Amino acid sequence: MSAARTVPGTLPGDPPGGRRALLVWGVGVSVYFVAVIFRTSLGVAGLDAVDRFGVGASALSTFSILQLLVYAGMQIPVGLLVDRLGTKKVLGIGAVLFTAGQLGFAFSPSYGTALASRALLGCGDALTFISVLRLGTRWFPARRGPLIAQMAGLVGMAGNLVSTLVLARLLHGIGWTAAFAGSAFAGAVVFVLLVLFLKDHPEEHEPEPVPHRGAAYVRRQIAASWREPGTRLGLWVHFTTQFPAMVFLLLWGMPFLVEAQELSRAVAGELLTLVVLSNMAVGLVYGQIIARHHGARLPLALGTVGATALLWAATLAYPADTAPMWLLVVLCAVLGACGPASMIGFDFARPANPPERQGTASGITNMGGFVASMTTLFAIGVLLDATGDDYRVAFSAVFVLQALGAAQILRLRRRAARRERERLVASRVSSVHVPV
Repeated sequence: MSAARTVPGTLPGDPPGGRRALLVWGVGVSVYFVAVIFRTSLGVAGLDAVDRFGVGASALSTFSILQLLVYAGMQIPVGLLVDRLGTKKVLGIGAVLFTAGQLGFAFSPSYGTALASRALLGCGDALTFISVLRLGTRWFPARRGPLIAQMAGLVGMAGNLVSTLVLARLLHGIGWTAAFAGSAFAGAVVFVLLVLFLKDHPEEHEPEPVPHRGAAYVRRQIAASWREPGTRLGLWVHFTTQFPAMVFLLLWGMPFLVEAQELSRAVAGELLTLVVLSNMAVGLVYGQIIARHHGARLPLALGTVGATALLWAATLAYPADTAPMWLLVVLCAVLGACGPASMIGFDFARPANPPERQGTASGITNMGGFVASMTTLFAIGVLLDATGDDYRVAFSAVFVLQALGAAQILRLRRRAARRERERLVASRVSSVHVPV
């Protein structure tokens, strides 16, 4: 048989990457970019939602909890769908759903219809990130995987930046309905781009078709992915690292800074923007480090967890009624590292699973941070209502989940490392005889 074409620096069978890959991946990641804008739009509208729907802290947190519940619950089904249907179809369905959810939220006349709209938005959002990860593995060489994944996370944070800078101003300039309905137009734009330009894979790199094998096959896929220590380690890394920043940006950061720290909305918005900018900068650094030094994955993840816990402890335990501005700035800068650190979870799950299970393994991993975020959002809302808006007590829930996640990471790290070494040795042995 003829030898497969390879590009210098790639392994036999690797996609070539290059300009075409960047263009196609750019279309896919633009869908994720818009999904994140819609996902985080409530973070700048939380106080407005309280007035619009006449709800308290627990009911307000229900918006984000329901959205994340749908998102987290769909991750394994989405992974299976991506493995079977391909990226283009799944991303297209996602774009339609999250655009409909954003439009519904714009025109919701009541708390109940607004909840339903956020659930629909969460359903569409859930279809995007795993699809973008799969698109990266189909178009770029494996050695580029960590950097491409971090870049996807960086683009997502750029969407968060649009929420904090642009949507917040629109909300207070043209009003709730116009701001949310106008933003939904971006969903229609990326859907058209997706239909016209996105391809699942480059020529000559079409994956083996996955036959429909029923529920038993699905159960085997999930079970096989879960048995890999690397998949479970990836889930717990994602669980432990992502949620502090997600909770802060998605809902409780603005109320914490305005009500507990007595800052103006403008200054609070600048601090939220700092979290996003820090995330983007750290993502570039983490991606480069991991691409060059694979052994840095766990130290970076645990270091981020430790730094986040330390800064939250210093902020909440500060002896004055409000923390000084310098401490809040450092806290927000460190929270920016949570997103890039959570992407490290996929760098444990990816080498632990063969190509036909990549979507399923990524879905399992991606559940971690969103389950933690959902739990913390709920806990903070309940504790705020129970303590009369005592943010020190409410935000202490962060430490409980960090301790749980760190314990699981330490428990699984050696088994995952041993299994990864075994796979690497087996891969090298099988690549000695490359067919020509």
